[in-house]
Amino acid sequence: LAGGIILGVALWLRHDSQTTNILYLQLGDKQAPNTFYVGIYILIAVGAVMMFVGFLGCYGAIQESQCLLGTFFTCLVILFACEVAAGIWGFVNKDQIAKDVKQFYDQALQQALMGESDANNAKAVVKTFHETLDCCGSDILTATFTPLWKDELCRKDALKSLFENTNCHKKIDELFSGKLYLIGIAAVVVAVIMIFEMILSMVLCCGIRNSSVY
Repeated sequence: LAGGIILGVALWLRHDSQTTNILYLQLGDKQAPNTFYVGIYILIAVGAVMMFVGFLGCYGAIQESQCLLGTFFTCLVILFACEVAAGIWGFVNKDQIAKDVKQFYDQALQQALMGESDANNAKAVVKTFHETLDCCGSDILTATFTPLWKDELCRKDALKSLFENTNCHKKIDELFSGKLYLIGIAAVVVAVIMIFEMILSMVLCCGIRNSSVY
């Protein structure tokens, strides 16, 4: 059940419309930074394997098989190590992910404003950011805005965000900090469950060994 819940949360994060709309964008030959998906894929893998390993542990307990329970314990240790690695990765990259996406947005916005080569592609990228996140402008390039630029690339109901200091940099930070927070919670829950299951499997192994002796 825990594996199914983790898998469901991970798949929801993977197919969330906001992140997929942004992270599948392409600016010329440059793909939007999708490092965020690394943590998601780890959760998907862990959730799927947990479901199989959980079945293995239940079957081993029913059959009172030390071999199956030993395999169950070994798999849990490996999964726990993966969770620790994912947690360390998320902590190290939590700020870098949003930073990379903001740089990608700023580059597209600059190309759209300056009329550089492939400006139409840049405008399409910028519009996708604005429509998906309901924002307009950035910390760096807000001062260069003109009424023409606003009318062309910003949503009409998003223009007020310029005066409320709700720009795309802020929205990007909010988006990824929220998603990474959910990933962190899921990782902690999985780790706690795994520790409990490892203790339980050891107790069952000891009980089976003692019963076979007597």
